[in-house]
Amino acid sequence: MPAPALEAPPTAAGLDLERTRRTIRLGRAGVWACLLAGPAALALALTQPAVTVVPPDAPAPSPNADSAVAAADPSGYVAEFADAWLRSDADAPDSASAMRALRLGPGVALPEPADGAKAPQEVRSVRSVQRSGSQWSVTVAAQYADGVRYFAVPVTASKSDGAVAVTGTPALVAAPAAAKAEPSVYRVEVPDGPLADTVGDFLTAYLGGSGDVDRYLAPRTSLDAVAPALADKVDVDVVSAREEAAAGEQVASDGTRVHVEASVSAHTKSGTWPLSYELTLAARGGRWEIAALTSGGGATK
Repeated sequence: MPAPALEAPPTAAGLDLERTRRTIRLGRAGVWACLLAGPAALALALTQPAVTVVPPDAPAPSPNADSAVAAADPSGYVAEFADAWLRSDADAPDSASAMRALRLGPGVALPEPADGAKAPQEVRSVRSVQRSGSQWSVTVAAQYADGVRYFAVPVTASKSDGAVAVTGTPALVAAPAAAKAEPSVYRVEVPDGPLADTVGDFLTAYLGGSGDVDRYLAPRTSLDAVAPALADKVDVDVVSAREEAAAGEQVASDGTRVHVEASVSAHTKSGTWPLSYELTLAARGGRWEIAALTSGGGATK
């Protein structure tokens, strides 16, 4: 009787193929089971993540650019360096200012101020530009008694560990160019009437503490008055709106929302201050109510 033939041991590729087939058979079986169990079970099965078979020798996924950690804006670091650098003296390298400047910008040459030269009153960063990768240029403004001087400082900000270093001597530069103001989106003049009255009464309560601001707020709007109260009196100078509905002599129909900008004069013990507020108002029950205060870049509602 002939001996039974020996089967060849399965290869790695054969094992991967068999596992893939088994996964497909199990998936089909699961779907059929869900069909028998009802639509709800089928929906549950279809929402489960698909099974992906990855060969054992497949390369690891490479990180993409979107997952890279962005370098933080180093403007605050540079302002600290520039303040120390402008107060330092190359003839006194052991002074606190010089050592601080050299710690923040190793190897950077120190200035040699003349006898009696005044240090800056204040140093602030006013502009930062990321040139490429970790390379930045930060412009700082140094306030002196006789004017403002601007310095551009090269700096490296590491993406991996957040380390920052000034990489070169500051450059004295012209003031950054002022951007042209965009046309205002508030182009509808709001005459004296219910809406302007509501804005004036609200801002008087908000800035001067005369009355409760809640009485002027729409439902589900929460806003605290300025404390301590700032103004003894608030005059509304101009109210402009985006929507024509804000300029009506009568209050609009319930549910109408308008966006306005109010320029006011706040009279305080220290003088008169021109202020501007962006507000959203909603019409309800024959009156305008404050639905949001958006001045300063964030809505409060």
